[in-house]
Amino acid sequence: MSNTKTFTRIFTIADYEEEENWLREQSKKGLHLQKMIQPFVYIFEVGEPEDVIYRLDYRNAKGDQDYTQMFADYGWECCGRCFGWIYFRKPASAVNCDEEGELFSDSESRLSMVQHVMMTRMLPVLAVFMCIMIPQWMNVMNRPDEIALEVIFSILMLLYVILILHCGRKLYSLRKKLKKF
Repeated sequence: MSNTKTFTRIFTIADYEEEENWLREQSKKGLHLQKMIQPFVYIFEVGEPEDVIYRLDYRNAKGDQDYTQMFADYGWECCGRCFGWIYFRKPASAVNCDEEGELFSDSESRLSMVQHVMMTRMLPVLAVFMCIMIPQWMNVMNRPDEIALEVIFSILMLLYVILILHCGRKLYSLRKKLKKF
């Protein structure tokens, strides 16, 4: 039976680079990603410390065998999937140059992934916010006799706005940065 450690960590759709770095740091401590339980539970196998590069790709469609095989041909192991994200890893010792440590060979591919995340994750979140959350919040605010419900809905609205602004700002910045290259 293998020795495992479980961590709970929240990363938004815009924090994928931070997540890659965090996973790499865990591997350097001897914690190697074994699997994830959606949405934010990571299960690591305890082993020897090793520098392992983690990269994420976003494909909200079911990944096909050819897709992961293409990356396997370049030395990337598919080590997990979560909410459309596919997790790949490769030992840093197998990387001879910067390009080998990246999934994407060019900025256009990275830009395409960021735009795909924006279209398939951010737009639906905005639609739900505009069409469901705002009207419901206004409905609740028109009921002066339900103070507790007003407070709960107001807190949810604030959290939703913070999440949308955080993800939108980061994805927009990534998109802007990638368009310059």
